[in-house]
Amino acid sequence: MAGSLMTAAFQGCKSSGAEEEKKPEKEPVVAAFLLSSGNLSDTLSLPGELVAFQNVDLYAKVSSFVKKLYVDVGSEVRQGQLLAVMEAPEINAQRDGAASKVKSQEAIYLASKATYDRLLETSKTPGTVSQNDLDMADARQKSDHAQYLAAQSALKEITDNRNYLEIRAPFSGVITARNVSAGAYVGPGAGAVPMFTLQEQKKLRLVVNLPESNAGVLNQSGVVKFTVKSLPGRYFEARTSRVSGALDNRLRAQHVEMDVANDSKTLLPGMIPEVKIPLHSGNTQVFVIPNKALLNSSQGLFVIKVTNGKTVWVPVSTGIKTDDQIAVYGNLNKNDTLIDNVTEEVRNGAAVDGKLALQ
Repeated sequence: MAGSLMTAAFQGCKSSGAEEEKKPEKEPVVAAFLLSSGNLSDTLSLPGELVAFQNVDLYAKVSSFVKKLYVDVGSEVRQGQLLAVMEAPEINAQRDGAASKVKSQEAIYLASKATYDRLLETSKTPGTVSQNDLDMADARQKSDHAQYLAAQSALKEITDNRNYLEIRAPFSGVITARNVSAGAYVGPGAGAVPMFTLQEQKKLRLVVNLPESNAGVLNQSGVVKFTVKSLPGRYFEARTSRVSGALDNRLRAQHVEMDVANDSKTLLPGMIPEVKIPLHSGNTQVFVIPNKALLNSSQGLFVIKVTNGKTVWVPVSTGIKTDDQIAVYGNLNKNDTLIDNVTEEVRNGAAVDGKLALQ
């Protein structure tokens, strides 16, 4: 009886092992997806710089002494407003001398003109005045007239220089620096120190250097938002206004300027804001794949396509990238089958080892 049980047990074990050997192994599954097109958008965060919309250093135009200052640091001024007056006594003396010369030349010209007019009238009686005398009188009065005009021009030049003794604001803004005091000697030329720095602050420029990889996807008429560290939690807007259209040779970036309304002067020139620039892939559809479907190898960037049961490495270039997707460009077509999670272990031209599972 015991022998029968042992035989039965042995046969049972042998039968169970045979069934396990005959059971087929599970076929491996290769995750894949069908390529589709779409629009991809993202937000690029990068630092910028706020600068005054207009900024100018104001210098003295003639050598002189500061007589009186009418503004100081922080003064708000209007266009054309008087900022300072200088004095230069030699200019007044030059002007008086030029004015006297104008009167002298005017008298000489009037005398020669009167002589010519009398000779011209007398010459109407035949034989009274020779033609040579008349021509000489005419030449004299024309020469004196030219000298008179030259004296007037000299007087105007000195008068203009005298007007330069007044410094006026070329535009409305805020005086941000004053470098002289009353009595200081100022003048033009190399090494001269500006008397004032004037900035327009009710409108600012937000300057951004957009990296080469994103230079072609900026909405050139759009609005961007930005923040500044001194005002946490507050968002400000700027409108793209000027794009350089070329990459900087040093930074390999495109210079972009945006206009910022700042009537309340909450923002100040020199602030470094964090700019949120919306990026888009353009009006045309692009192919969008998961980031894990992009193979970054030593040979370049590839996606792995399945064609007739074999893998094909397709070189691609990339566009906008988000946390989980990226736009790609290459020899691809809609509904191509791409492997979802790629590695360099999947060799080019190899047979697909497993069943494709489309995601």
